[in-house]
Amino acid sequence: MAVGIFDSGLGGLTVYREIRALMPDLALVYYGDNAHAPYGVRDADDIYALTCQGVSRLFDAGCDLVVLACNTASAAALRRMQEGWVPDDKRVLGVFVPLIEALTERQWGDNSAPREVGVKHVALFATPSTVASRAFQRELSFRAIGVDVEAQPCGGLVDALEAGDLILAEALVRSHVDALLRRMPKPEAAVLGCTHYPMLAEVFQAALGPDVNVFSQGRIVAKSLMDYLERHPDMLGKGTQNLFLTTGLPQSVSDQATRFLRQDIRFAASEIE
Repeated sequence: MAVGIFDSGLGGLTVYREIRALMPDLALVYYGDNAHAPYGVRDADDIYALTCQGVSRLFDAGCDLVVLACNTASAAALRRMQEGWVPDDKRVLGVFVPLIEALTERQWGDNSAPREVGVKHVALFATPSTVASRAFQRELSFRAIGVDVEAQPCGGLVDALEAGDLILAEALVRSHVDALLRRMPKPEAAVLGCTHYPMLAEVFQAALGPDVNVFSQGRIVAKSLMDYLERHPDMLGKGTQNLFLTTGLPQSVSDQATRFLRQDIRFAASEIE
């Protein structure tokens, strides 16, 4: 039985890694839209169309449940997809809600009214499109009140990570953190609102200081998915193969992914054979 993981590029592999560690027997089909990455600088209609195309391919691969392991797609496309595009027998889940549940210490499925929570000052680091959508603030407002969110668009960071330029990526992190701290000098928590960013979690932590609780999504999303599948075992699709699919050049993407995740990853072309 297979579950799909969608991302615009390689960042979703951080979610894949944690799901695989938590549920080693679960078949996973990963789809990276590397030919059109990064999504963070695209407009909402473009992101929606590309995300629907990728998720359709995962449905065709036997996945009835797809995780959008891409914050930009979750922010710009998920609600629109759920409201009018996703078939009744399929599910598409995003990565914002599990993160916000962890930040606000809510249990899965807690739909009670928003309330005061322990954290009051939150730094959000995300792509320009995710920041512009204000999707994180919207979802947070459904669960918590009195939380001040300062968002920092991290232009260039995904491109540097996809290119394997860690020196540039680390310099960009420090620059973006400095810019945010000028506006919010003492955040209590920081949200890494892009699945690429966990690769630099230690750099974010060092730049923010030891008193800031840094939240990244991989393990949080994996635990939420395991809980969801325990509640909805019928959403395990009919697929049985572990696959890595890409719209990019398979050999080039495989080489990038192997460097990115530090384990051998072999991608195939996303077209249906």
